[in-house]
Amino acid sequence: MGTFESLKTKVGKFRLADKTLLLPEMSRAGCALIAGALRGYGINVQVMETYTGLQLGKQFTSGKECFPCQITLGDVLLHLEREKEKLGDTFRPENYVYFMAEAGGPCRFGMYNKLHRIVFDSLDGLSKTRIASITSDDSYALGGLMETGDRAHFRRTAYFAVVLGDVLDRLLWRIRPYERSAGQAEEYFEDSLATMVQAMVRYGRKRRFRRILDTLEEVAKRARDLIDPTIPPKPLIGMVGEIYLRSHRPSNQDLIKLLEGYGAEGVIASIGEWVNYISYDSMQKAAREVAFAIRERNLSGLRKHAGDWVRYRTELTYQYLRLDQVYRRVNKHLPIHADHRISRLERQLDNDRLFSFQVGTEACLSIGGALEYCLHGFDGIVNVFPFTCMPSTMCSAVLKPILDRMQIPYIDSAYDGTFQTNKEAILRTFMYQAAQHQKKRLAEGKLGTGH
Repeated sequence: MGTFESLKTKVGKFRLADKTLLLPEMSRAGCALIAGALRGYGINVQVMETYTGLQLGKQFTSGKECFPCQITLGDVLLHLEREKEKLGDTFRPENYVYFMAEAGGPCRFGMYNKLHRIVFDSLDGLSKTRIASITSDDSYALGGLMETGDRAHFRRTAYFAVVLGDVLDRLLWRIRPYERSAGQAEEYFEDSLATMVQAMVRYGRKRRFRRILDTLEEVAKRARDLIDPTIPPKPLIGMVGEIYLRSHRPSNQDLIKLLEGYGAEGVIASIGEWVNYISYDSMQKAAREVAFAIRERNLSGLRKHAGDWVRYRTELTYQYLRLDQVYRRVNKHLPIHADHRISRLERQLDNDRLFSFQVGTEACLSIGGALEYCLHGFDGIVNVFPFTCMPSTMCSAVLKPILDRMQIPYIDSAYDGTFQTNKEAILRTFMYQAAQHQKKRLAEGKLGTGH
């Protein structure tokens, strides 16, 4: 079979029933909860150990690829190698389906699964392992992955899992800089994650979200007692950038914890924000198509695109409903930093004509999100991204002069798997500047409104 034929027949939306789904880890909490949701729907899923196979990933790439492409390739190759060793003659590569989503637009993410397919086909035995993929081009429609009756329900359950993962991360980042004793926050996070995964497995398919929210509230109640109220507020640092690098602790060398070690309280842009953006962007595209159909007097096109607009508008409304429910439950016990509304991020860009959502990519979210952080009393911004990432480079080009004029500390933090010898000096200098910004902000009576 030729390469192009393989890309068409072995990358796509394949039925997951009776297969083992291999899920790469991005956010630890989010991926664990999505895996729990999948198990509730009867799918055998394994979240693969991450970053230990990096050298394997680099062995089959040239170094010009996006860093997450190398990481995820290494994860799946090592996992399948271990499965082969463990199962011996009973190992069947066709029994595994590797999940790798994609996005349209000017980003290398859309090519990860194509490159991974080529590598699989070049290795003895792995040509039969298919790659399941969903794409932002159709708002991550599940297509043939699941039974027709389960698709819409699972989509909503999966979104709920993503938001729960974001909230557990924010509880960790809220507690850890102020914990009463070292290690308490991490222990709380691991226990809470295990509890929420169990709830997701048990109640997710039944869509008994109220029971899951009740469990979350019990988890949140324990959080406040871990905070030492005598520790004064620390400089607030907002982290934006490429979604995988900013969310994946090993690949960004646990940057948020490093910043905490230098005196910060950090917050990373959420994964749910990206899902909301995809729904919002699809809705806006449908609205433009409606306007075009009206100008062209295309009645059939008007009906189709108007229906698409209603569907995406309904989807986004539902997502915000669930988002608000989750945050309300947690904020009753410990206020955490709020998530961004996508329309507000777009207005941030449109008001000053800084960037356009029609360009796409994560740059529009990172630029708008950084400005939102600044308006809410944050003391510094970090842009996290893979080395040579085009959207994040655009983000840096726009943000640097703006934040310089606003006198808000800003650094770029690019990663390719190597360690920068001057990283500590950069972070210490940045945190000194952030601490000075906090002093000035508090002296002027400007309090942070993040939580």
